[in-house]
Amino acid sequence: MQQVHVRKDSIGEAELVECEQGALPGNAVRLEVESFSVTANNVTYAAVGDGFGYWNFFPAPDGKGIVPMWGHARVIESNHPDIAVGERIYGYLPMASHLDVVPGKVTAGGFTDMTEHRQPMSPIYNQYSRLAADPEHDPAREGERMIFGPLFKTGFLIEYFLRSEHWFGATQLILTSASSKTAMALASVVRHRSPDVKRIGLTSAGNVRFVEESGLYDQVLSYDAVDGIVAEPSVSVDFAGNPSLLRVIHQHLVSVLKYSCLVGVTHIEERGEGLDGIPDPTPTLFFAPDHAVALFKTVGPEEAGRQIAQSWRAFLADVGDRVKIERQAGLAAAQDAFVQMVGGEVDPARGIVIEP
Repeated sequence: MQQVHVRKDSIGEAELVECEQGALPGNAVRLEVESFSVTANNVTYAAVGDGFGYWNFFPAPDGKGIVPMWGHARVIESNHPDIAVGERIYGYLPMASHLDVVPGKVTAGGFTDMTEHRQPMSPIYNQYSRLAADPEHDPAREGERMIFGPLFKTGFLIEYFLRSEHWFGATQLILTSASSKTAMALASVVRHRSPDVKRIGLTSAGNVRFVEESGLYDQVLSYDAVDGIVAEPSVSVDFAGNPSLLRVIHQHLVSVLKYSCLVGVTHIEERGEGLDGIPDPTPTLFFAPDHAVALFKTVGPEEAGRQIAQSWRAFLADVGDRVKIERQAGLAAAQDAFVQMVGGEVDPARGIVIEP
């Protein structure tokens, strides 16, 4: 099989390697990876990999890591009585051609990978949907699900959290990296579920037009125009991971910034600068899996699923065809796409799907 190995201490460096698969253990299932998306979300997994255990899902040699992806796979070998060869699944996959899993908690709709080394991590990432009985699966929208699905759910959970806190008394939301797919998802959910909250998108000068044309924001500003934000009670959600930008936002809104939320990292080169010296409120990291567990406990899985599905349909309608899905063949293409994503070289209007 093939895998893409990324240097943990320099994630812009990656190599395509050949590995032996070995015999399939008892009760295990071998998956052949059919497709996955490459987005800024995957860059975040790599950038904070050691801190949040993202490197632990798919082990690699010392100093190297395999970046997790969201996508589709097909069962090509099975030692499990309830999982048949030929079945298709959706879930957390490696940037690789194959993956062995040990299905447990098997239902008609899915299963959990019980492989020992994955058990300490959040259970959200160990769940796989069986497409034959998956209500979210639409064969015509598989590309959109891979590109937007995990990012959309993060946006949904951020809005749910902020609304449950009554927006901390804020009347406007400031989103950095407004062209990113997670920011667009959050803007869409806020538009429909918290319409009284003004949505302000910050982005690079080259992306202002794209963000404006999305129609998801009430105001769009370039990063050098933060002083154009009206000083009224605000919440900021930072997707960029650029401490100097976050400092400018805090300083400009110092008396009216009610909450500062950190989500993801799209500007990797700025991460090392740190958050020292930023005025209150203290930026707080948002870890989506914890909030997903809280949502399901609060409203129950059925109601949570209904709310997410409703917002997902509204988001797809909002986005329309603004993001063009590009399908690329081979893991070498995945390696190239990931390195370009780390370097910030991918047009936000492109949605990259890899077919190994």
